[in-house]
Amino acid sequence: MPNVNDESSLTRVTITRDGPILIEGPVEVVLDDGRVVRSDRFVVAVCACRRSHKYPWCDTSHRRRVRPDPARAEEVPGAAVDPHVS
Repeated sequence: MPNVNDESSLTRVTITRDGPILIEGPVEVVLDDGRVVRSDRFVVAVCACRRSHKYPWCDTSHRRRVRPDPARAEEVPGAAVDPHVS
């Protein structure tokens, strides 16, 4: 078992806002169905939104889909407005 106090044995994981999880590689990722996939890149972008066509690797598909802003729903013609909110 590696010494957790040895900083050279640590793997850096960076969580980005509205984007992928960046992991210093190489890495092996175990998927929810038990399959193991590997990347030998020095930094790996793992998809956090499941929109990637290359899942589990991020292919920036999240950039093509904009999340609706509920605060602007009233400004958009035809947008659904919750009748319970006054």
